Amino acid sequence: MAPSVLVDQNNLVAAPTKSQVSHRIAIKASHPNPSLQVTADHNLKSVEAPIYAPRAGEALVHIKATGICGSDIHFWKTGRIGSLVFEGDCIIGHEASGIVLQCGEGVDHLKPGDRVAVEPGIPCEHCFLCDDGRYNLCEDVQFAGVYPYEGTMQRYKNHPAKWLHKLPENVTFAEGALLEPLSVVMNGITSAGLSLGRGVVVCGAGPIGLIALAAARASGAHPVVVTDLEPSRLDFAKKFVPSCITYQVDRTKDAQGNAQAIRALFGSQEYVAPETVLECTGVESSVCTAAYTARRGGTVMVIGVGKAIMNNLPFMHLSLAEIDLRFINRYRDTWPPAIACLDGGILDLKMLVSHVFPLEKAQDALHLCADTSNGSIKVLIVDEEDASL
Repeated sequence: MAPSVLVDQNNLVAAPTKSQVSHRIAIKASHPNPSLQVTADHNLKSVEAPIYAPRAGEALVHIKATGICGSDIHFWKTGRIGSLVFEGDCIIGHEASGIVLQCGEGVDHLKPGDRVAVEPGIPCEHCFLCDDGRYNLCEDVQFAGVYPYEGTMQRYKNHPAKWLHKLPENVTFAEGALLEPLSVVMNGITSAGLSLGRGVVVCGAGPIGLIALAAARASGAHPVVVTDLEPSRLDFAKKFVPSCITYQVDRTKDAQGNAQAIRALFGSQEYVAPETVLECTGVESSVCTAAYTARRGGTVMVIGVGKAIMNNLPFMHLSLAEIDLRFINRYRDTWPPAIACLDGGILDLKMLVSHVFPLEKAQDALHLCADTSNGSIKVLIVDEEDASL
């Protein structure tokens, strides 16, 4: 696919979807509402979006920080992730925190001035999966920043108050934006069932992999090995979690060859081979390596998002070794414990923020993230304005 073209359309006004406009009352605020959209033809578009009063059950939030996720880049460059397709223009962003400006009718647990983190997925709350507490699997989830649901790369956003979580005073807005990727990792770690004193491998030293590395160590896993192709990322991982062991993936070796080298870091006997592998890349070759790395009877937890179909998984090895190959879809009931981890000092993720851009330069932030040569880890878009109604 040809690379996307950056377009400068500074004076355009967003065209909200029908669902966004219905029963909405436009209001004025102290500042305009700049936003960043991905278009259906794979462009970025800076747009002044409308500002609406919150409906019943909602809160209007001044978004103070939004992290750029790999999915934002993917939607921009390809227009889709699996069945999620950008059929029109849409404001992106879903890793966010901010300040409540106004509450709609019926909201009694929040008030203007509260600092909150945004849980971006809004489930239907009526299906059997929602009734069972597995709301992350709801087929009718409305996820911020996934067409047609507007995301958080804007100054003002309405969001159901139920899915806004208060931040303690010692948790910054930047950390609040990191709660979303932390929640992804927490769901994976909980589902994998890490054990104290048992070995773990983390495949991939990107933002999700680095959070998984820190979380696995905090969970008591030992030893913890992190793998990546790039030595600079492994150097950062060693600074971030000094006790970890790093392994640079050898491009000249196949999945079994790299797995053999990784397993050798744990010892020569099958018993001490890693019980759990947290696969955080979604790359097929890495998933295959993870399958060969886990000890017999172990678990491979795929946290990374990959291509729609993988045809080369080592099926018989997984079967004969009874490797438990698991997957997650986002998260459920993770924000309170994730906030507790940051509030209590169990995890310190501030070091992950490598670049910060003002909201008005959100396009520049996306372009920096899309260029893998610059060594960015987590890029934040922040708004330092003191916005009000």
